[in-house]
Amino acid sequence: MSKKLDHKVIHTDVLIIGGGTAGCYGAVTISQNSNLSVVIAEKANIKRSGCLAAGVNAINAYIVKGRTPEDYVNYATEDAKGIVRKDLLLTAAERFNSVTAAMEELGLVILKDEEGNYAARGNRNIKINGENFKPLLAKAVKEASNVTVLNRVNVTDLIVEENEVKGAIGFHILEDIVYEIRARKVLMATGGAAGLYRPNNPGFSRHKMWYPPFNTGAGYAMGILSGAEMTSFEMRFIALRCKDTIAPTGTIAQGAGARQINSSGEVYEAKYGITTSERVYGTIRENLEGRGPCYLKTSNMDTGKDEELLKAYLNMAPSQTLKWLESGKNPSEQDVEISGTEPYIVGGHTASGYWVNTKRETTIRGLYAAGDVSGGCPQKYVTGALAEGEIAALDIIEKIQGEKELSGDLDFAASKIEEYEGKLKDKPGLFTVQELEEAMQKAMDEYAGGISTYYQYNESNLSLAEEKINQILGLWEDLTACDMRELMEIYELRERLIVCKSVIAHLLHRKETRWHSFNENLDYKETDKAYEKYVNSRLTEGNLQIIYRDIVEEAEYEHKD
Repeated sequence: MSKKLDHKVIHTDVLIIGGGTAGCYGAVTISQNSNLSVVIAEKANIKRSGCLAAGVNAINAYIVKGRTPEDYVNYATEDAKGIVRKDLLLTAAERFNSVTAAMEELGLVILKDEEGNYAARGNRNIKINGENFKPLLAKAVKEASNVTVLNRVNVTDLIVEENEVKGAIGFHILEDIVYEIRARKVLMATGGAAGLYRPNNPGFSRHKMWYPPFNTGAGYAMGILSGAEMTSFEMRFIALRCKDTIAPTGTIAQGAGARQINSSGEVYEAKYGITTSERVYGTIRENLEGRGPCYLKTSNMDTGKDEELLKAYLNMAPSQTLKWLESGKNPSEQDVEISGTEPYIVGGHTASGYWVNTKRETTIRGLYAAGDVSGGCPQKYVTGALAEGEIAALDIIEKIQGEKELSGDLDFAASKIEEYEGKLKDKPGLFTVQELEEAMQKAMDEYAGGISTYYQYNESNLSLAEEKINQILGLWEDLTACDMRELMEIYELRERLIVCKSVIAHLLHRKETRWHSFNENLDYKETDKAYEKYVNSRLTEGNLQIIYRDIVEEAEYEHKD
């Protein structure tokens, strides 16, 4: 027998879906610059949600002394082999330093050098003590006027009428309540997608991955289903990490100057290139050709760096510090083995996400995107998420002035509630969410360029991947849940499956290899100038339509069609 759910309707000026970095900063910006009402719908609790949940030990996108925002644009453009939106990169980079200063005012500890300047780490980074980064943002939200936070509310669908957003619908994951949130504008800030592919660590440790396991691609899926144009899903992100702990390598490579070496001690970085994707690719090739395992060489560094590294990892990846301690050897006494992760779809490191205008409005009127869910602006990291939250928020304030209150049809909410209730049954279904999720990850891993195939794929494999994902989507219809938390897991699987379909389509339609490992296309092994363009997509009448767009040259881009 189906469970009956309470139905609550909330009206607000602005709905922010996702209470991570971009969502929190967008809400604070709106509060500080207007009297608009804001509701943040967050699946977890904003105090420790999003990619900053465990903290971070550096600001990875900062304009250090002697550098300019244009320098950052050039770096990110070269790293992504030209498939970027320079208008988005520049408008983000111009705000990196101001949003960092704002975070320092909120209490973020930024390390200083002997002269009192921010302590730089390389050409674009500064060192911080960032274990409390997210609680500081959450505190700012709590103190902001006209901002309401709905924790533990899982939004599943946008309400869109005639290509204009009218709000969203979801449910509380602990209480039997459906929330229909009607809004004049919506900011999507849900983050990217993890868990599409079989992870490095199986079973009990499958959560030990580079990107947060609770980021399921929800924002992407909501946009795809609503007909929003998406971009660059084929530019997957594969992180080079410390093996087993999946801890960051940048702290060792940049902070300690450690080089990548093979099992013979040979430095192989220059052999393959030093872009983000090439660092992964070089490691894969060395292993494939019998020169692995590969390492970051720390055994030759000054022992004075040991304590610095042990403390640095406690800020964001304590498992790596524990691994050193358990082995009885400090970093200076052993090299750190490295490996690639499974692929992710994440707009903060690559260009995957919503196709937006310069002010971060999507192709659905009134719907904005910021942070990892927003495409075209790779290497934005934390400060880029803050900047995009601010950019979107300021445009929302400007656009909403003088607009009339929106009204909309309630039929969509009624049908969605019926769908939720239809899945809440005492009787278990034939399959569990976990079984279908593992089947999805296996299909993506083996046929769409996962770890087991060294990130390589061809068109025949992709066709099989699509067939298997469609089969799993069909089985999804029969999944049942005994409570609201299980219902959330059912919809998280749907989100991942929808994103998988887009990833497969994008990989299939970029008929070249532009980024080694990120899109290692065995049918087209070279870069092709004919594909020096964006591969975009839009769901139209149930079919995913691929759209090729020329590289944007305008300083201010607006949607034209």
